[in-house]
Amino acid sequence: MARTYSSFQHRRAAGIDPRDVPWIVTLLAFAALCVAWLAQYGGGLAPCELCYWARYGYWAAIALGLVAIFFSRRPKARKFWLYLTGVAFLCIVGISIFHVGVEHGWWQGTAACTGASTAGMTTEELTQAIMNAPVTRCDEPAFEFLGISMAGYDAIYAAILAWFTLWGATRRAHR
Repeated sequence: MARTYSSFQHRRAAGIDPRDVPWIVTLLAFAALCVAWLAQYGGGLAPCELCYWARYGYWAAIALGLVAIFFSRRPKARKFWLYLTGVAFLCIVGISIFHVGVEHGWWQGTAACTGASTAGMTTEELTQAIMNAPVTRCDEPAFEFLGISMAGYDAIYAAILAWFTLWGATRRAHR
């Protein structure tokens, strides 16, 4: 006797359906922000300027993922928005690798990370510069595990999400 499958069972039997990829990557991008908030508010790890830049990238990926969800039944539009979401994840990878380089002293961070030069400042200007200086420096990792900082783990995580998103954009939906 031949066995019949519902469309849901068929989609699952054949692997991940590309129509599900926008949902998955959007939820995983939000999960990254939840981990960051947990580290910040639950663990007391204050984010630096580059940490905020990576968070902006996740917000962009979430927004693009939501648009891809809206177009999940239209293959060409879904592909387009998934490609853009993948680019957002690749930008996060770039920011995180830059952050790792700043932490290891491979290159210098932005002025917001380490502060500008104080040479030639008046006492009042110096006081203002100190009061407006970032609390957390980008060149000092707030947390490391197995020799990898949070920025390093973020680069790995965002690279996996970028690969998965771009993989999903190249696949055709199962019927």
